[in-house]
Amino acid sequence: MSPGASGSVGVIIIMGVSGAGKSTIGRLLGGKINWPYRDADDYHSPANKDKMHRGIALTDEDRRPWLEAMAQDICTTVKSGSHMVLACSALKQQYRQSLEAGLRAEEKERVKVVYLRADFAAIAERLNSRSDHFMNKNLLASQFETLEEPGEALIIDATLAPEKIVATIVESLDLSQPESP
Repeated sequence: MSPGASGSVGVIIIMGVSGAGKSTIGRLLGGKINWPYRDADDYHSPANKDKMHRGIALTDEDRRPWLEAMAQDICTTVKSGSHMVLACSALKQQYRQSLEAGLRAEEKERVKVVYLRADFAAIAERLNSRSDHFMNKNLLASQFETLEEPGEALIIDATLAPEKIVATIVESLDLSQPESP
């Protein structure tokens, strides 16, 4: 999952810790390039959402059905030649690999990861101003402990303005679409 030419891009995964701006960037990017947007939060079970709301970190077993459901959507999207922007924490390398389950090597090339990176203080400040999300801000430390920064990804400073982040993704992944006549 590395940056590359858009002719082959089918799925863009916007990853990072809670509060990095994944949903905001995912929605803006999807709108900019006219691709469907999906949020990994929508794939969580009510039990997982409740655990996170109560400040209980999810286990890998809790995450398994969540990752499988997203992997199925990614597989369907890539194999059908469609497109999708997915906002997903994808904090561990094994999670990112799970998201590509069912894809052949050449199909995996159609999946690109964009990592929104920021330090703990910047993200904590964002989360302190948030009141409309089920994720308990006390779990931020565990997210940073779990985070395995990707080796092959487009890495962008999450503290930049959202429009700048989207423009960087569009340019870096060559996603600009030719104007209609």
